[in-house]
Amino acid sequence: MNVFQAMATFVAVVETGSMTAAAERCGISSTMVGNYIRLLEERLGSSLLRRTTRRQNLTAFGAVYFEKCREILSLLDEADRMAEAAQTLPGGTLRVTAPVTYGTESLTPCLADYLLQHPSVDVDLVLTERSVDLTEEKFDAAIRLGTPEPSTLVCRRLGEYRMTLCAAPDYLARRGEPFTPDQLPAHDALAFPYPASSPMHWGRREWRLEGPKGKVAIEMRSRAVMNNTQALRKAAVAGMGIAMLPADLVREDVRTGRLRSLLPDYVLPSRPVYILYHKDRYNSPTLRSFVNFVVTSLGGVSTQMR
Repeated sequence: MNVFQAMATFVAVVETGSMTAAAERCGISSTMVGNYIRLLEERLGSSLLRRTTRRQNLTAFGAVYFEKCREILSLLDEADRMAEAAQTLPGGTLRVTAPVTYGTESLTPCLADYLLQHPSVDVDLVLTERSVDLTEEKFDAAIRLGTPEPSTLVCRRLGEYRMTLCAAPDYLARRGEPFTPDQLPAHDALAFPYPASSPMHWGRREWRLEGPKGKVAIEMRSRAVMNNTQALRKAAVAGMGIAMLPADLVREDVRTGRLRSLLPDYVLPSRPVYILYHKDRYNSPTLRSFVNFVVTSLGGVSTQMR
């Protein structure tokens, strides 16, 4: 016996005043209504209704049981509504990982608007340069720089991670401003350390630019090497040399004049930015809302890599 259906039928009989009316409300036959009441009474071992030729009255136990049934059915209906809402409305905790600088300068400013739009969602943002395993480490989405390795993950492009060549005005006042790439070697470079196998390695750095006459590669002497972009930014603001830094990181410094953007006619290296997630988890309204929000906010086109 479906106990909840039997309870609902019993409540319908009491509220409508007859088995015929209850049958119409429940969409079943009068015989089935009677069967549900009988089976319910057998299960409980007590009479619920006192039947006469004209009407049915609740027994003392039936009156108490009726109120409990209404309470239980109300809670069940509430639980159903909650389950339905969970399938359609974003909610819960969303775990996201992103590179440190991109996550700090590009993603984090967007999160305020996202959380404002979705008050039932909490975000657990982990910033790391490590390429995490979404499945093993239970992340919903990852933002990565560069073209991802082929996998079963869905990859949607968010745009380009662009760089800016910049220096502080007082440094340029002391050393002069370079207007062509061939003037760069005379300057002090602030560099990020790279493996010895890379063309950009500790102590020396090859800056690659593309201008009106094509691509050029300039070998720079690194006056200071730092493994943190914020440290490099502060070094540049302090006038220690010229740095190639993420455009988002120094946008405010350039706007306020703490740093000056150099060689505007030349394009610096850039890397594509992707958001990655499991295809089957996109059905979650929480993940779907976040992915769509980030793609809209940071721009991009969708693709899937195999």
